[in-house]
Amino acid sequence: MPEDSSRELTLYIQSKKVITSFYRPPSDRTSSPGMTTGTMDVRHAGTAEEDQPRGSEEAFFLSDDQARCLALTEELAGKRGYSVRVVDVAKAGRLERLVAERLRGVQNLPVLVGSADRRLEGVAAFTEEHLSELMPTEMKSLRAFTYLKVRGGDLDRIRGMVLGFPEVRELHLLTGDWDVFIVLEFPAATTRKRQVLDFVTERIRGIPEVLDTSTLVPEFSVTKFPV
Repeated sequence: MPEDSSRELTLYIQSKKVITSFYRPPSDRTSSPGMTTGTMDVRHAGTAEEDQPRGSEEAFFLSDDQARCLALTEELAGKRGYSVRVVDVAKAGRLERLVAERLRGVQNLPVLVGSADRRLEGVAAFTEEHLSELMPTEMKSLRAFTYLKVRGGDLDRIRGMVLGFPEVRELHLLTGDWDVFIVLEFPAATTRKRQVLDFVTERIRGIPEVLDTSTLVPEFSVTKFPV
């Protein structure tokens, strides 16, 4: 399991300051029903609430593109067990020097920085696949991996029979000692190693063309793919 420090991310965004006679910063960020979550986070990030003058006509807003990146990052971080610290570089204040060092050479915001300084830069990079890669997490299902040796015959029929099992998620044809490699998936909370092996020996080996199998059942698995 990754250490706690590897589960801490920093998201750098850049809001725009506007002057308006319509908007008034709320005294309590939880008491403004008309403000979106993204905007609330932007106002909170990088600036203490007491540092903001009461009744000021200055307001900071995110573009829709950056607000979407913020929302998607926080949503996936919550699902995958990560925490996200949001820093608005437009209101960095005392953090200016640190922010400038972390963002040296950056051309486009937002920027998400993870462990070992791995990062995503720019709106286009904020996809579920890229964010999941930056936030590896424990798998919620149990996957096992089985090699098959099969006798010659109708390969399409063999493939169809193997793929007909819901537990078979992938099938790969090989050259060498083994002919087929399959990926199995089971509910992690209710499946034990013996049940996986029972499935292989009873169902997969029950196919007449399957001569032999060899199965690996991991003790622990982490994935970079969306879950």
